[in-house]
Order: sequence, then C-alpha cells, then structure tokens
Amino acid sequence: MISNREEVTQLILSAKVRKGIKWGAVADVVGLSKEWTTAACLGQMTFDKEQAEKVGELFELSDEAIAWLQVAPYKGSLPTAVPTDPLLYRWYEIVSVYGTTIKELIHEEFGDGIMSAIDFSMDINREEDPKGDRVNVVLSGKFLPYKTY
Repeated sequence: MISNREEVTQLILSAKVRKGIKWGAVADVVGLSKEWTTAACLGQMTFDKEQAEKVGELFELSDEAIAWLQVAPYKGSLPTAVPTDPLLYRWYEIVSVYGTTIKELIHEEFGDGIMSAIDFSMDINREEDPKGDRVNVVLSGKFLPYKTY
C-alpha cells in the first residue's frame, strides 16, 4: 500500500536507476518537455490519466502508484527552508543575490506584477564552451499584473 506521492517518486527514481532511463526518454514517452515531465515524475506536477499510464508502464508501477500520479501534489516541498544540496543552494544564492535585480527589471519593463510559475515554461540545455561547458537555463513565465479594485 502506498501512503503518499513521495513514495511514488522514490519508486520512479529507483526504476529509473535500475533501468538506466534518461529523463529525456521519459519525456519522449509522455510527449511533453523533459523539464515538465521530470518535475511531474519528481512529484511537483500532476499527470493526466493517459500520461500517468505511460509513466506507469515505463517504470512498471502499480495501479495505485499510477493513481497517485494523478493527484495534485504539494508543490515546492524541499526538505529544508534553505536548500543544502550544492546545486539547489546555488539557485537559492542566485535569487538571494540577483532577486532584487530581477524584480526591479521586471517591474521596470512590465509594471507592478509577477512572473507566473503556472503559465510557465523552462528549457535546460548544455552550452558547449572551450573553457568548460555551461548550463543554459531559460525561464519563461506569463506576466501577471496586480489588479486595481
């Protein structure tokens, strides 16, 4: 018996390692981006029935686990308030150092509002560089102005 979505994430990660599957291959099966598909497999997005069944087949999940993939997750759940994983901490550091700059420049360009994390896309790619390959991350979110009422 599975008691929460985190257990399904662990089943997926275990099967991914055991089978040697790359996230891009999972995305190809699901038919969506590797970024969104990975987030869904890690418990941050909700699969629809057809997507969940494809993931379930790929990772040999039970019907119960497939059902859990279709439940809206508790998003943004990290084990600590400040991430301790070095890669995640660097993202925290980027926001800590450049967050006010990002905010200021978005407000200057668009006005008072936010960048949506719902109407959102992300693209992560390797950028070859003779001094050492670079991580290229593009975040694209719809601008949502604060409404006057």
